[in-house]
Amino acid sequence: MTLPNRTSYCERYGVRPGEAINLAAVNPADTGDFSSVKDATKALKRTRKQLRKLQDRFYAWNKKALLIVLQAMDTAGKDGTIKHVMRGVNPQGVTVTSFKVPTPEELAHDYLWRVHKAVPRRGRIGIFNRSHYEDVLVVRVHNLVPQNVWARRYQQINSFEQHLSENDVVILKFYLHISLEEQARRLQARLDNPDKRWKFSKGDLKERKLWPDYMAAYTDALQKCSTQHAPWYIIPSDNKWYRNLVVANIIAETLQNINPHYPAPEEGLEGIIVT
Repeated sequence: MTLPNRTSYCERYGVRPGEAINLAAVNPADTGDFSSVKDATKALKRTRKQLRKLQDRFYAWNKKALLIVLQAMDTAGKDGTIKHVMRGVNPQGVTVTSFKVPTPEELAHDYLWRVHKAVPRRGRIGIFNRSHYEDVLVVRVHNLVPQNVWARRYQQINSFEQHLSENDVVILKFYLHISLEEQARRLQARLDNPDKRWKFSKGDLKERKLWPDYMAAYTDALQKCSTQHAPWYIIPSDNKWYRNLVVANIIAETLQNINPHYPAPEEGLEGIIVT
């Protein structure tokens, strides 16, 4: 997939429905029109200010929900994206759900059961740190279910997301794209920093050996599940500062297009003086 030079971040990094992609051809170190961290940081601050205003209107409007899905290889920055992009928004209007290994109760239901429960209510922004896509990613790579089971899930996920869209949930899905080399640097940085070492697991090294399998699984998920109602965005993430800027701008663009507005005030308020 080639990324054209466009002003809209949504257009520039979005995966068009049915589009064939080649992740190896997408530069994870891309920084768009920015060559300076300082300039990008200033731009992010402006976008976060805009986001705060848009979220306030979105919360008061209370007509739709916004669901943000974050998927990535380890160290790509799902936690960091949430921390830096959503800084300053009203926490009353945001929920974050992290999907870990399914519990026995969750395994006793269909794989989308736990996901549907976590979908945000109208007026709220919900962020999924990992998501239902784990069931066509790690489940596929580790052969946790037969191929004929996970292969059916792409269409099931599309139908699920269409159902949400038709019931006032706006969906944005971000794949944070890093290189194998950058992941190695970040894992080593965790090992070298005593305060970060707790985040390192020997299992991370085993997962690195499965990188080609994960890239194939991500490619299928991005190609088969990017739709008009639930688009995927491939976010260059070797540079954290640019990753944050792109994600923030796509969220802001989306909220602007929704155009939420404050509800009309109650009639007869003119002339009231509170004493």
